[in-house]
Amino acid sequence: MTTVERSAGRTVELAITGMTCASCAHRVERKLNKVEGVSASVNYATEKAQVTAPDTLDPQRLVEVVEAAGYGATLPSAEPEEAEPADALRQRLLGSLALSVPVVVLAMVPVTQFTYWQWISLVLAAPVVAWGGWPLHRAAWLNLRHGAATMDTLVSMGTLAAFLWSLYALLFGTAGMPGMTHPFTLTIERGDATGSIYLEVAAAVTTFVLAGRYFEARAKRRAGAALRALLELGAKDVAVLRGGAEVRVPTSQLAVGDRFVVRPGEKIATDGVVEDGGSAVDASMLTGESVPVEVGPGDPVVGATVNVGGRLVVRATQVGSDTQLAQMARMVEEAQTGKAQVQRLADRISAVFVPIVIGLALLTLLGWLLAGEPVTAAFTAAVAVLIIACPCAMGLATPTALLVGTGRGAQLGVLIKGPQALESTRSVDTVVLDKTGTVTTGRMQLLDVRTAEGTERAGALRVAGAVENASEHPIARAITAGARQEVGELPEVVDFANLEGLGVQGVVEGRAVLAGRAALLQQWDLHLDGPLSEAKAAAEAEGGTAVVLAWDGAVRAVLVVADAVKPGSQQAISQLRALGLTPVLLTGDNAAVADAVAAQVGIDEVIAEVLPAEKVEAVKRLQRDGKVVAMVGDGVNDAAALAQADLGLSMGTGTDIAIEAGDLTLVRGDLRAAVDAIRLSRRTLTTIRGNMFWALAYNVAALPLAAAGLLNPMIAGAAMAFSSLFVVGNSLRLRRFRTSVA
Repeated sequence: MTTVERSAGRTVELAITGMTCASCAHRVERKLNKVEGVSASVNYATEKAQVTAPDTLDPQRLVEVVEAAGYGATLPSAEPEEAEPADALRQRLLGSLALSVPVVVLAMVPVTQFTYWQWISLVLAAPVVAWGGWPLHRAAWLNLRHGAATMDTLVSMGTLAAFLWSLYALLFGTAGMPGMTHPFTLTIERGDATGSIYLEVAAAVTTFVLAGRYFEARAKRRAGAALRALLELGAKDVAVLRGGAEVRVPTSQLAVGDRFVVRPGEKIATDGVVEDGGSAVDASMLTGESVPVEVGPGDPVVGATVNVGGRLVVRATQVGSDTQLAQMARMVEEAQTGKAQVQRLADRISAVFVPIVIGLALLTLLGWLLAGEPVTAAFTAAVAVLIIACPCAMGLATPTALLVGTGRGAQLGVLIKGPQALESTRSVDTVVLDKTGTVTTGRMQLLDVRTAEGTERAGALRVAGAVENASEHPIARAITAGARQEVGELPEVVDFANLEGLGVQGVVEGRAVLAGRAALLQQWDLHLDGPLSEAKAAAEAEGGTAVVLAWDGAVRAVLVVADAVKPGSQQAISQLRALGLTPVLLTGDNAAVADAVAAQVGIDEVIAEVLPAEKVEAVKRLQRDGKVVAMVGDGVNDAAALAQADLGLSMGTGTDIAIEAGDLTLVRGDLRAAVDAIRLSRRTLTTIRGNMFWALAYNVAALPLAAAGLLNPMIAGAAMAFSSLFVVGNSLRLRRFRTSVA
């Protein structure tokens, strides 16, 4: 990823239209950065440019620069148009596929070549080349106007050459004669080239490239889903206190200073300060910490977090775009926009290959003319060079490998969003892991019970489970679940009371029971000492939460509750190290908890007690140090960091926002899926590169024959068929990929 250092000035966001590949984004970015005082980052996936410009520069000037480069641009006030929506591409693809199949069959299977079959092929291939390939021809023209060559240029040039030569051969040569066939003769000799047609090449290549373009467009359409999901997290309406009464209004109508009510189970409508009431607030969306935060009068609260305890009256301090939720959305968008997508391998090859092919075709034409050969023969040889260079297999190279790789990944619980996601896996050297929900389960669990002398474990669990059963607090639910699992049915509790910030009390089977913090015992003049005090200190030192249990005037037990490490996390860390990756634990939890988890799974570097913005900064800091960073996370608070990382791996068991912000999605909640994702992505990328090499090798091998005028249709067809079969066969090897789970 390339981070653009921005100079002082205002930031303008432009919606860019007309880009067809990552090299287009690079060209727009280069043009914008040539303007004095301007620093720009263009993202092909989101079709947006983030531009920092001097205050004195008219934003319309930026639009003019983009338009001068051959693309469209609109300022934020205007609605951007999609250059080629996925739905339109789908129609082109399906139409082209239906028309191309019979053209290929007629050309490659001599038994189907009935009288005048060549004219039927012309009728079927014409709309594929003209209508189906229109986006490719348009992009090639734009690129050529600005002196650039991409995959679009190569495909457009090759398909048009094949089609126009076929049309010439049908109208003015012998190819249009009744009974003309393409027999399987692979002899290398000069013949009448005007008797050969290449309509199947033009139709098939157009369809293959459209297929790859469609899958890419479909992935692009999902690029903004993380932002939409983030903004939908907030409360839709709120009970505002006006004139002493509660009035339900849309959240958008809230103003700074308004007082509003938040009942148990409701989302807090906006950022504010508690004025009345006490409760526990689930802030895991913001901090990733699994333990709810106790709040009371004077404590700040954040919009979209959930009130899990009592009734709160909150005074709004930030609304609209100033809230932390809106700021998180901006961070995600900025991280996505700033992520410079790697240029497609095919475009890089085309940038070199196209000029070489055109130069070779011109040399062939001149060579034949200088040798005194007829103009028709010279032109035939030159066009043959263009036709054989048309990369049929190159159009298959990426889509087939991606199709097989993503299919195998889906079987293993790994979803790969697109070819761009694969490039980073090769160079990643650092993997940053969120703690809660990624390395750990994200749910509080009862891990241990330490009892005083004379108290049975089962008895302590029955009493603790019974009194906590009446509470909705996550720690209480963890104790209740653990007790039920070990001792079965729990007795009833009477005279229950929830003591805000301290714990609970009640009567169970005639016993007056207290369960909660050590501070609760002090109110009843009870003291924690000896082995139980040591057990409490040890639990807290290891990052657990200690709940003290007392009844009938004596402390009976200490129950240890914590967010447990997932069973496969330790093995996953070991496997990541084997791939040459350095693991880093990044969490909003406190340092003691983070250090305990890191020690348990074998991570040396820990970054704890960080908010979402600080998570993004931590990733940026590693990138500034020269690291290529992969980020694994599952929460809303991870979304911006996932987008900022060179490679984002989101846990499918997490939030939709995190899933959408990542490049790869791990369907199962096992961290070992991250190992599979990186291994499979690297293998798929290697396969794509191998496909590209062989796709070109077969075509390049036939170029001398074409230049010498020795190319006949069957050699061209054989080169196309062999290269395509090799590419497909090489891609199918990905089906043998095996998971790393032991």
